[in-house]
Amino acid sequence: MRFGWALAGALLLGSMTVSAEPVQELRVLSEHPVEGMRGGNLSGLAMCGNELWTVSDRDDDQIYRLDTRDPVWQATAVRIDPPPVPDSGLPWGIKSRTWAASFVRGGDLDFEGITCDSAGNRYIVSEGHAAVLQVPPQGPSSWLKISPMMVREARASGMLLQFNAIFEGLAINPAGDQMWLAAERQNRGLLLIKRQQTVWDCDGRCVLLSEGGMEMQPPQFPKARPVNRDFSDLSLFNGKLFTLERNAYQICRRDPQTAKVERCWSYADELLQGNRRYAQNFGLEEALVIDADGAWIGVDNNFGPRADGEVRPIVWRFAAPEGGWSAKP
Repeated sequence: MRFGWALAGALLLGSMTVSAEPVQELRVLSEHPVEGMRGGNLSGLAMCGNELWTVSDRDDDQIYRLDTRDPVWQATAVRIDPPPVPDSGLPWGIKSRTWAASFVRGGDLDFEGITCDSAGNRYIVSEGHAAVLQVPPQGPSSWLKISPMMVREARASGMLLQFNAIFEGLAINPAGDQMWLAAERQNRGLLLIKRQQTVWDCDGRCVLLSEGGMEMQPPQFPKARPVNRDFSDLSLFNGKLFTLERNAYQICRRDPQTAKVERCWSYADELLQGNRRYAQNFGLEEALVIDADGAWIGVDNNFGPRADGEVRPIVWRFAAPEGGWSAKP
């Protein structure tokens, strides 16, 4: 029996992420509560030109433009009217649970990420249906035609098997013909699809990464414990893919073709300060934008108050790390 426990412990430790050296801590420059989001639950950010846009996972019929001129940001709703969602190949069990959950919380589509190309098209990922909605600068929105091979390959690799753990973020290149999608957890993973005439498909393979297992929460977290590895958003900057890894309270730079980690930065020191903590056993950050001067990180607090009583969604501005985002370890 003791051997069994020892073996189980060894397997757990083997599946946990162990950092060889401390990661550099990022520094908060400003904090911005967001008002005017009907459904709250800020779950994605995108910089389109000079404007920040966001989505709520409770609102199916609108996205939000953010007025960032004052310390408290105002969200202005922009109606999108999505057409009927196509069948992505998710099994009936997951789709039926999504449908049932929509009556309780709202948001059948469960929008979890937003990104933009250089032409101003906005792309929004639906976790509930593993689908991507394109919203052009003018004209009606439409769902991308994505090959069913994407979901099939992802599920064969151990992803998209759990309800409410499907796609949590996306990023697109400026030309608008390559897209990365982040599977949230159990397993978490990264996929790449490319536009081929009218259909988005795998170019050889869709899955760049699929990994399960546990990792330790940062030591700043009260009663830190092993939790599931996860991704909660993506950002593409300077030819590199940046992943928001909320349970580890870090941002990692990855190779966009292999998903290999090149360097990570922590934001635990700042967001786990006493007045900024939420009464949750895991990270809540779900929105990321990287630019030359720093990072925007937004929280989906599900209307839950943090320690100082603030209940509005928050977006923080972090300074770029020492040496910039391209710095080597």
